[in-house]
Amino acid sequence: MRQQSSWLPRLPEGADTPSERLASALAEDILAGRLGSGERLPAHRDLSFRLGIGLGTVTKAYALLERRGLVRSVRGRGTFVAVAQARRGPVIDLSRNVPPAALGDRVLARTLSAIARRVDAAFFNGYPGVTGHEEYRRLMARWFMRFGLDADPARLLLTGGAQHALAVAMSTACGAGGTLFMEAETYAGAIASARHAGIRVRGIEMDGEGMSPGALERALRDHDGSPAAVYVIPTMQNPTTVTMGRGRREAIIRLCRRHDLPIIEDDVYSLEPNPACPQLVTLAPDRVFYVNSLSKTLNPTLRIGGLLVPGPLFDKAAAAVHATGLMVASLSCAVLEQWLIDGTATAIAQSIRKEAETRQDIALSILGDRMRRPGHVGHHIWVPLPDADAQRLDAAAAALGISVTPRAATVARADGLVSGIRLCIGGPSIPELTSALERIAGILDGMAPVSSLASAI
Repeated sequence: MRQQSSWLPRLPEGADTPSERLASALAEDILAGRLGSGERLPAHRDLSFRLGIGLGTVTKAYALLERRGLVRSVRGRGTFVAVAQARRGPVIDLSRNVPPAALGDRVLARTLSAIARRVDAAFFNGYPGVTGHEEYRRLMARWFMRFGLDADPARLLLTGGAQHALAVAMSTACGAGGTLFMEAETYAGAIASARHAGIRVRGIEMDGEGMSPGALERALRDHDGSPAAVYVIPTMQNPTTVTMGRGRREAIIRLCRRHDLPIIEDDVYSLEPNPACPQLVTLAPDRVFYVNSLSKTLNPTLRIGGLLVPGPLFDKAAAAVHATGLMVASLSCAVLEQWLIDGTATAIAQSIRKEAETRQDIALSILGDRMRRPGHVGHHIWVPLPDADAQRLDAAAAALGISVTPRAATVARADGLVSGIRLCIGGPSIPELTSALERIAGILDGMAPVSSLASAI
């Protein structure tokens, strides 16, 4: 074990909070090698005294560094530089769309201890109703309010995550043999779920706001009349990061009303409310299945999703939940309840959003015009490329120890009109992410120039 060094960081001036400025200075010294892997940082009280700052400032700065994978704290021993240990394997994974890790051991222990004191064993000895405990449906509706959505618990089904909610919505809205109209590039899990259920997938051309109403209108005119629905990701679209303006949202709804089609709205990638672009479900509650979950805002392993269902179809959707998942794990619901009671949910969500913003800024600083500038904060970015170049980038990145989202995974319309590579920036540590993006920038620099990449879809 290395001994604590005589190193002392500076506290730079700036508009950020003292803890954020201290964390930035520490991160710079770690990444520059002025602090080696395994080296112990000064004790909290010692550093606060030497810099003339509050103890809480140091504690918050160290916590920020730990969430970014730069340091690790060991109870009773101190805080250590962890750059070398942060690497989870030989490959830097930019393929999995997960939020930055924000749940630490202490928070988890405190949560489980509080649940053990508050909930007795009887809670786990029976099945809740298929629609979920009424109280937990109210809690999920309360969580939806964070995104500006006033959800009616009576229309809300609890599911085993957003993927389950999508499967239920697809089954209810069109079913086997039906057709699901979706963006030309879209969430790989939606494509897979539809095809697994025997639903035909039809990709619709996109522009700078997502699904093109003109292209959708043409597709609907040509449709054979079988049961159908429209699936869209209006905010921070996966994978392209585009966001529909209010006018585009209203245009899609008008088309679906004219053709009497239900809409499945996937809102998993919204990290904050956007009053200028209301959810489709608020504009057409009689027509929209609204899907959201906790995976991008709190934690991906809780596996709690919420599905708002148009009133007349609620019982049919509930039967689909019963057939495909039966119930949501009671322990996960208890965790959500505890986090809402003690404020942990808000704290984690704020931390994730801020970290996502930091990572997005890092990506922009490295890739610049090579990536599409996202309209919202999120956990993925989009690099527009011709299909052949996208496949070359995938292979070249793999050779350098970087995995990216496979080109074919997100394609619902293979005509070359929309093409690129999705890079997920939430999972790796900051040093890993920086290293991976710098290597990808090098690959892109070696390709033939492609005009207006950042403005393309």
